Amino acid sequence: MKKGLLALSPLMVFITLYLVTSIIAGDFYRVPITVAFMAASVYAVAISGGMSLAKRIDTFSQGASTNQMMLMVWIFVLAGAFANSAKAMGSIDATVNLTLALLPPQMLLAGLFLAACFISLSIGTSVGTIVALTPIAAGLAQHMGTSVPMLTAVIVGGSFFGDNLSFISDTTIAATQTQGCKLSDKFRVNSFLVMPAALIIFILYIVIGKQVQAPDQQPPIDVLKVVPYIVVLVTAIFGMNVMAVLTLGILLTGVIGLATGSYDLYGWLGSMGQGILGMGELIIITLMAGGLLAIIKQQGGIDYLIRLLTRRVSGKRGAELSVAALVSMVNVCTANNTVAIITVGGIAKQIGDRYGIDNRKCASILDTFSCFTQGLLPYGAQMLMAAGLAQLNPVAIIPYLYYPFAIGIVALLAIIFRFPKRYS
Repeated sequence: MKKGLLALSPLMVFITLYLVTSIIAGDFYRVPITVAFMAASVYAVAISGGMSLAKRIDTFSQGASTNQMMLMVWIFVLAGAFANSAKAMGSIDATVNLTLALLPPQMLLAGLFLAACFISLSIGTSVGTIVALTPIAAGLAQHMGTSVPMLTAVIVGGSFFGDNLSFISDTTIAATQTQGCKLSDKFRVNSFLVMPAALIIFILYIVIGKQVQAPDQQPPIDVLKVVPYIVVLVTAIFGMNVMAVLTLGILLTGVIGLATGSYDLYGWLGSMGQGILGMGELIIITLMAGGLLAIIKQQGGIDYLIRLLTRRVSGKRGAELSVAALVSMVNVCTANNTVAIITVGGIAKQIGDRYGIDNRKCASILDTFSCFTQGLLPYGAQMLMAAGLAQLNPVAIIPYLYYPFAIGIVALLAIIFRFPKRYS
């Protein structure tokens, strides 16, 4: 037991260091998560027994440079380039205007939710969706005398729809790569859970929003700038390789952006560069998490944790609940759903293999429960961003976060009642 705890201690060092220092600072984003990972990695190398220092470093480096890790890095680079070049071209504003224009006035709440769902599905980032739509939602709420926290929560909830389903979402990429399944496979599993939850919340917003009036003036619509998002979504759904999908999206943003005068060649290249740099921290975290878990695994920590989590597990249901609890627990401590998936993905894979959990279902559990937890954290990036843009206290938004609550309940029921059957 002592050896198992010692092997797991690097993970405990990371969680404790990040959590304690963030509480002391009173800000979960004041302490760089990369520094916490660096300290835990150095500690892991230092306490690893039975090997020379060179061998310990080699073990860490091999864990950080596996085929899965390198593929994730490539996808993050392409996703960053596409998302930022599309944003610089004006695709987000065009998509927002088109979505709102297509809906009747009485469906403003439902329309904002649908816009957030579609944009997050297209661009694969909840934070980007919140940045694009929250100012609009807050302005509409103030103009019409509607609850600002409610309209802000509509955007925050819808933004997690993309994290659940988007092919270019970092949570989707991390979940599928750590479990060794295709993006399209996880999409199919999640659709059984996410679609009913989103439909229920959409209907709820229709009922609530019957008395809400839309603004009189509609901004101009540029349908051409929506094309990159539509092409990325359609080609991904039809099974095209994700790297090919993102490359096609990048080329389309360049062609359309240059043709419409949104930017020149250097502006396009610069926007891609900024998008790639914006993924830098996530790439560093991915590499260090891979190395950290390689040392923990080599020292027997993962085997110990699996035994600890599954000692009372008697079947798939218990194993799935243990994976859900593990990713949720780490997410609360790190306030980052992607980091939580990357951190526990290898452990979840071994639990799944031991108890015969379908890799696609395991990836879905990691994704849905991390998004459910992240969606309710007042100190999460999404909540802090939305609260800042709407000038609210993050806690004021939580009671109106219907979609994260719904997806958490549906995901839990799916484990309990073994749904969907074909993946259970």
